[in-house]
Amino acid sequence: MLQFINDFNQGIFILLTVIYLYQFYYLWVSLSSRRRKNLLPAPAAKNHKYAAIIAARNEGTVIGELIRSLKDQNYPQHLLDIFVIADNCTDDTAQKAREAGAIVYQRQNQSLVGKGYALDELFRKIRAYHRQAGYEAFFIFDADNLVDRNFVREMNRLYDHGYLAATCYRNSKNYDTNWITAGYSLWFLREARFLNAPRMMLGNSCAVSGTGFMVASSLLSQGWKWHLLTEDIQFSVECALKGVTIGYCETAVIYDEQPTTFRQSWQQRLRWSKGFYQVTRHYGLSLLEAATEGSKKSFSCYDMLMTIAPATLVTVLGITINLLLLISALVEPSFITARLIRATGRAILFAVINIYLALMLFGTATLITEWKRIRASVVRKVCFLFTFPIFIFTYIPISLVALVRKVQWTPIHHTVLKNINEIRDF
Repeated sequence: MLQFINDFNQGIFILLTVIYLYQFYYLWVSLSSRRRKNLLPAPAAKNHKYAAIIAARNEGTVIGELIRSLKDQNYPQHLLDIFVIADNCTDDTAQKAREAGAIVYQRQNQSLVGKGYALDELFRKIRAYHRQAGYEAFFIFDADNLVDRNFVREMNRLYDHGYLAATCYRNSKNYDTNWITAGYSLWFLREARFLNAPRMMLGNSCAVSGTGFMVASSLLSQGWKWHLLTEDIQFSVECALKGVTIGYCETAVIYDEQPTTFRQSWQQRLRWSKGFYQVTRHYGLSLLEAATEGSKKSFSCYDMLMTIAPATLVTVLGITINLLLLISALVEPSFITARLIRATGRAILFAVINIYLALMLFGTATLITEWKRIRASVVRKVCFLFTFPIFIFTYIPISLVALVRKVQWTPIHHTVLKNINEIRDF
């Protein structure tokens, strides 16, 4: 039994190290100044026509500031229209959006609930009533976002150079509120700097992360057809499978509001975890096959497969088995079970320490490289670095619950009322 425990835990450690070793290579690539010239194309030869798309549910408090930040873009205003779909709203979201200058449609549908369905209806409205506008691509935002004034101009570079989809640099409006908002924020900054940036440098497809991304009209001929609980990852996976390279624009910046309470965070990440399981079930085998076929898209498919699985499942499985063995030993104490207790205890402690240190490595690298872009005091920046791994550890019970619980899309209430000038002047 002791040999089994040692072999089992060593096997899990080796497996996770091998399959995720490429992310340490990403870390090195991102820090390589020689490769950073590949991160952004030359200035665009043409200004293209776009529409900003916002799906909003009871976001009357914050949506006006998002629209004003889009109205203030350093880009010809006649080439950017703003659309809002007020989805199942019971507040004044539609009115606030119209007052700020958006074209607004309202939707009431209690059976098809979720951002994906709202986006699909809005795109059908645009095709029906605004086809003559000639939108070449769309920017998708959440209502709580604020958009840097150069966002459209910078994203236009990527579209002009042939990218049919692109994601941005996702910063935070409320990094410094508490350990929860800091945990989210540091994760998204790490995703931008040490995942999407090296993907872009190496010519691999990036991953869309919820908001602040561009989609070309040519990819939306059937409307918005991605309706799983994590429609952004579903979209990213389908792009990888079809050989569509999603770009990354480091100089296109949005500011996102993060949940401030653990209850809100639990609900949101429970949906994300369930959505990852859904994507794995629908696309896991296809990604595995594409990753092993040796084509140009193979590594992007492998990368997407590692994004949706199996780190959480393997980690949860390993900890669960060790805990079960530990409980078994405690039920019937003896000399051999005392050794079993020590072995399983060491294995669990070893796993926790190694995961914590790996997360601290990525967190520290992110904090150092993005220090000037993080809107928090020095003390909070440093303190929240140490709570970052703890925040990620809370994914373990969330992932376990998501395996057995039915999860539905639920809105997150946003209340951080800031304007883009407050963010710039920090």
